[in-house]
Amino acid sequence: MSGNATHRFRNTSILTVQTADASQVITSDALDEQLAETYQRVGLRPGMLERLAGIRERRWWADGVTFVDGAAMAGAKAISESGVDPASIGLMINTSVSRKHLEPSTAVAVHSALGLPRSAQNFDVTNACLGFVNGMELAAAMIDSGMIDHALIVNGEDSRVVQERTIERLQGPGVTSRDVIAQFATLTLGSGAAAMVLGRSDQHPEGHRLVGSVSRAGTEHHELCIGDNDEMRTDLKGLLDAGIALSLDMWDEAAAEFDWKSGLDRYVIHQVSKVHTATMVAKFGIDETKVPLTFPTRGNLGPAAVPFTLAGQQDSLVDGDRVLLMGIGSGLNASCLEIAW
Repeated sequence: MSGNATHRFRNTSILTVQTADASQVITSDALDEQLAETYQRVGLRPGMLERLAGIRERRWWADGVTFVDGAAMAGAKAISESGVDPASIGLMINTSVSRKHLEPSTAVAVHSALGLPRSAQNFDVTNACLGFVNGMELAAAMIDSGMIDHALIVNGEDSRVVQERTIERLQGPGVTSRDVIAQFATLTLGSGAAAMVLGRSDQHPEGHRLVGSVSRAGTEHHELCIGDNDEMRTDLKGLLDAGIALSLDMWDEAAAEFDWKSGLDRYVIHQVSKVHTATMVAKFGIDETKVPLTFPTRGNLGPAAVPFTLAGQQDSLVDGDRVLLMGIGSGLNASCLEIAW
């Protein structure tokens, strides 16, 4: 059934989407070197990160730079590029998976770093890798309703701590090949940040209009990927199979409302791996030349992956292009959101 999970937006446009790149390049070869003895002991071949996942490198923030700093840097760039007066921003949503504290929210630190006005409501929306798209939907609903004129969505992710702790753990004497495979996805993560300013379409004809979105939940799969700041364990095949099945159901059900199967100009999918991308392209019948990739050099940026990839496409998109954001988040949840560029 479609029901409440299918929505058309009326008056919301993207004014800009910007990124902040972490500065330290960490190659997959460098991680393999640290795990060379473990691979040999458990009978695994090195090079899986590049050979199977297609990830040559990812990035870490420099010492002293946090994911909050990254989110604030991206947010400041987005506000500047949008030309919007910060005083008119009525909402700021942080969508980061990364967090230092349970309380207060990460949003308050980003809000403070940006010097946003006291009138700007701010909070976290966390939903694994789908958080940024969910933040866009929520902000658009508030703009469409007339509650606010402008919204800022931010995301900053830091993979360094969990990757360092994972490598240290996998170097232990009692580690098995099953342990390495279960924690393999952790090593595919990357660090980076992205931010987007949304506004009213009737006030910003230069913007890129949000058309509509479809979401579906498959929460019976919520134990396939579980992580915290110390460790993430993933059933790689189970997560891929369940995520694709849920997304295909959503894709078929969305056909009654949207003509996505007729072909769009760009598909910005969540950046996980070579296997994940190839499977989505094949299952959805997508033209692979219209699927931009950032995972080979940035890894899986979590919720920042979709806006980070979209930002890299801005110069090649032209007025009238149809762009589809496609995301799957652990839990499982899946969403597609169309933009009329």
